[in-house]
Amino acid sequence: MIVITTPTGQIGGRLLDILLDLAPARGEELRVVVRDPEKLPDAVRARGDVDVVTGSHGDAEVVDRAFAGADAVFWVVPPTPRPPSLDALYLDFTRAAAKAVTAHGVGHVVGVSALGRGTPVAGRAGLVTASLAMDDLIAGTGTAYRALACPSFMDNLLRQAATIRDDGVFTDIVSADRRAPLAATGDIAAAAAGLLLDRSWTGAGEVPVLGPEDLSADDMARVLSEVLGRPVRYERRPLDDFRAALTGRGATEALVEGYVDMMRAKEDGLDAGVERTPRTASPTTFRQWCEEVLTPALRA
Repeated sequence: MIVITTPTGQIGGRLLDILLDLAPARGEELRVVVRDPEKLPDAVRARGDVDVVTGSHGDAEVVDRAFAGADAVFWVVPPTPRPPSLDALYLDFTRAAAKAVTAHGVGHVVGVSALGRGTPVAGRAGLVTASLAMDDLIAGTGTAYRALACPSFMDNLLRQAATIRDDGVFTDIVSADRRAPLAATGDIAAAAAGLLLDRSWTGAGEVPVLGPEDLSADDMARVLSEVLGRPVRYERRPLDDFRAALTGRGATEALVEGYVDMMRAKEDGLDAGVERTPRTASPTTFRQWCEEVLTPALRA
């Protein structure tokens, strides 16, 4: 039995698609934990071979039911705009799951986390620092644990689809020429699927998912311009504007500063601590992602 949290999310949804194709042939049963089952794709709800546990996977009673009889768990802390602190967002949310992992003897857990462990800025990286502490909490249960150590996601650009389409511009708060790894969420889901289906691994560790190359914002603008056939430029936003935008969307001060500290740490090399090798590189190029994911979104 493989349990998938966030099955309607960016990564969890893609993982569910992969496992629906591969798991039955390997004799694997699937269970998902979801607040609103109506948000699951119609095809999933119609199958009858996916066990659905309704509720928040931050709730002790829910994860106790969900993890009973489970061999492996895919773990993601869902986004929330109003956490009182970063510890509440990552650690407090995960504590009930950690207890359920121990109580039910779950043998393997795969979590979505971040790059940065061991770098000089890891301790002051906001959301990333809290995410790494979450990894330690899960690993401390004694289960075999793999943290998918991820950089920024290509798919984050989908949030700016309207301004890319209408104004030919996208924004961030990093330097235009700073190159860093960038990964597609589909590749992260594929890495998770491989670990969940082949549970021969033991102990605790990280699996970096780095994408095939480092890119700067200027590099991304060039590729976007070529793929879309019209100019697209990058604009760097002041930190104060970034703070104001997050606050205007209802984010708490703790979350706002967590994002700001994370982006500052990325500027200072947070994502540069892992060498890209055939093992750590993921296959989807930014150009391929733009052609296959962004372009259809712009036309929708």
